Amino acid sequence: MEALSYAEDLVSFDSTSRLTNRLVSDAAETHLQKLGFDTERVEYTDPHGVDKVNIVAKRGSGSGGLAYFCHTDVVPADSWSWDANSAFQPAVHNDRLYGRGSCDMKGSLAAMLAAADATRNLSTQHPLYICCTADEEVGYLGAAEVARRSTLFAEMCQGGAFGIVGEPTELSVIHAHKGTYGFRVVSHGEAAHSSTAVGRNANLAMIPFLNVMKEIHDEARDDPGWLDDRFSPPDISWNIGINDHTRAINIKPSLSICTVYFRPMPGQDVQPLLDRVREAADACGLEFVLERAGKPFIVSPTAPHVQLALQVANQTTPGTVCYGTDAGELSALEKLVVLGPGSIAQAHTDDEWISLEQLELGTSLYRQFIKRCCVE
Repeated sequence: MEALSYAEDLVSFDSTSRLTNRLVSDAAETHLQKLGFDTERVEYTDPHGVDKVNIVAKRGSGSGGLAYFCHTDVVPADSWSWDANSAFQPAVHNDRLYGRGSCDMKGSLAAMLAAADATRNLSTQHPLYICCTADEEVGYLGAAEVARRSTLFAEMCQGGAFGIVGEPTELSVIHAHKGTYGFRVVSHGEAAHSSTAVGRNANLAMIPFLNVMKEIHDEARDDPGWLDDRFSPPDISWNIGINDHTRAINIKPSLSICTVYFRPMPGQDVQPLLDRVREAADACGLEFVLERAGKPFIVSPTAPHVQLALQVANQTTPGTVCYGTDAGELSALEKLVVLGPGSIAQAHTDDEWISLEQLELGTSLYRQFIKRCCVE
């Protein structure tokens, strides 16, 4: 099978993070076993009681080699608009494959499967690993389980395998990315008709808290201590959301929710910010819940394995990206970069796509990495 065929098959599974990814994981495992891989299943139940599956696979023997990582979950496609088709009915149009997950990141897995297929008859000196995780889109939960429990992951680390997280980078070598933190603060009130003196408007306790969030937003945007010019934008992107869930303007809202999502960079200690948030929430009588704490990722741009990746990819300088990946949970694997087909600009859109050219180029580049790390 070529990358497009693999991608069409994988995209056809609705593996939105709120659902189980068991079916797409079973399909990935079947493809891997047909390509000569032995597989390990790392299963768990997510915080909502949904079964999740990670697949870790190995082909070949010896130590070192190449370890490729991807995720099989996707973001919701509730607003899918392209050609009015289902997001999980892959379609090719104008040299693009449309479908939820085509870019982020089932197309990347498809390219690696096609590369593994093309190299299956080569005589290898070192193993090839392929790892498919769950729940990357909602907090890297699957990668954390793999890092904690997988026998094959421990083997990769002990043997010093070269790792690639195949997120969409347009095949550029990435040596660092931001972290991803998210929290929710809740104000509870009592619903009532707005003309009466009864009830309690939940927004009234939220307003002074929002003032503190605006102060932190401005500080994080302007204070040089929170800026890092290696990234664009160079700040932590303190993104504030508010919602009181009222459907009519003459109701005193019983619930007011503030969400904040921000992206710290390597080396930044965000605990003082979180402490300020907790203190402000406590002062206003609000409930604070930390929902995500994804680690930044960084390796030295001059590290030997980064230079090797640049050489194989025929590039001169590694880059950085502002989104998060499983790499933050896989730091026990010291030789790690982020590199995959597709553009992050197409990920999570209501007409998500990956170009057929990127699928082909990704397959070719992954094939070169297999030859360099597993054969030579």
